[in-house]
Amino acid sequence: TRQHRPSVDRPSHSSSRPDVALFGQAWRFSRILAEKILNLEAVIGLRGRPRAARRGIEGGAPMDSAAGRPRSIRNAGNWASWHAYWASAAVALVLALCVVRPAAADEGFKAWLAELWPEAQVFGVSRKTFDAAFRNVEPDLRLPDLVIPGRKQSPRGQAEFTRPPQAYINSAQLARLAAAGRALQAEHAETLREIERRFGVEGHAVLAIWGRETAFGAHQLPHYAFRALATQAYLGRRKEMFRNELLHALKLVEEGSATFEQMRSSWAGAIGLPQVMPSEFHQFAYDLDGDGRKDIWTSIPDSLATIARQLQAKGWVKGQTWGYEVRLPPTVDCSLEGPANARPLSEWIAMGVRRAFNRQFPAHVRSEEAYLMAPGGAYGPVFLVLENYRVIRRYNMSDLYAVFVGNLADRIAGGGDFETPWQNITQLSTREVEEIQRLLKELGYAIGEVDGKIGSITRWQIGKYQKDNRLKVDCWPTKELLQRLRAAAAP
Repeated sequence: TRQHRPSVDRPSHSSSRPDVALFGQAWRFSRILAEKILNLEAVIGLRGRPRAARRGIEGGAPMDSAAGRPRSIRNAGNWASWHAYWASAAVALVLALCVVRPAAADEGFKAWLAELWPEAQVFGVSRKTFDAAFRNVEPDLRLPDLVIPGRKQSPRGQAEFTRPPQAYINSAQLARLAAAGRALQAEHAETLREIERRFGVEGHAVLAIWGRETAFGAHQLPHYAFRALATQAYLGRRKEMFRNELLHALKLVEEGSATFEQMRSSWAGAIGLPQVMPSEFHQFAYDLDGDGRKDIWTSIPDSLATIARQLQAKGWVKGQTWGYEVRLPPTVDCSLEGPANARPLSEWIAMGVRRAFNRQFPAHVRSEEAYLMAPGGAYGPVFLVLENYRVIRRYNMSDLYAVFVGNLADRIAGGGDFETPWQNITQLSTREVEEIQRLLKELGYAIGEVDGKIGSITRWQIGKYQKDNRLKVDCWPTKELLQRLRAAAAP
């Protein structure tokens, strides 16, 4: 039987189009302004009114849902004030539309859309679909990761890189999602068995991705996908990537895979229950429920199969976990973190690394290559991670994301929390992390891209710098580290 996402999670039509949303904002503003005007009129003409009417209006009377007017006016029978209310509302609506109307159209954006149209046409998009997608759409300058001439660069808003580890990998949230995931595992057991048979990806891993991406469909995607993608393609740091995604999004609607109403997304344009990019939909979407449509918006089987197919394509190893929490001996620290320091698991064991909770490493994985992963430096749990960890990172290129998904999958399968708790780690700003990266790079450390993201390479190189300078090795960017690097760079 076909299984659907609950209808309450579907976005309303009014929220999916900017022009409708704008009118709604104006109308709400007009009602508030009208009541203020009416209350002022009531105060001015208060003498001679019945005591009950005075009491109601002075108290800021609530609206009567049945009659559509303030209860105090209805009860007092003061129809002059009732007419004044709606007259005020009409005036206020005009004022509100003036207040909330967007600035004059961005002529550069209009020219950019005109330049995009021939590409969209070659991509198989009709003029009707193209015009409908961008009707009343202007760039959303609130989005992160934009480069706007004359403005400071907007912050890079991916939570995996802006929140400290203890906030992102939240134990209470993981426990809630795991409980929901176990219930869904029982409910969709037959679907998950079929997915594992076809794609070789275990059900708890597929559910963990869904849980992280949209909390099993409970998360309401906040953006109109065409506006988000067009803004990123027009003003973002990664214009070409988002231009391609925008063309794929247009094709999605053109071919009937999605409606405009369904095209809600993250700020980066990820869509549907599994939060895939539009180009990934065309690569990996799968019709598991057999209704002839690849539906990642309302079909749970199709959504889960789409996740599994993507993990399979990225190299998922059937029957293997993502990694193990470990205890480090005094001779091993986070300065050995990262893929560049990978070696067989048996070598890590020979170096004195042990599993958390006094558990043993399974014999069948001891020959597998593993590397050390310390997402919080020395201030949280440390892991030896295997190939499936890398596969999860290919779904979303973040260590915190991969650890979250991995632990959630373990919990759904019956596991629990980490042995080592997260400490209260301070997260520096993106600009401060960029400065640390730049200064380390100038000193000859192998930082690679200066991007403000605290990844395994940055932590590894911080650890190497600390070890080279006989400092405490914690592999974490701090204010103290930044000050020391600034001093070292001073003439």
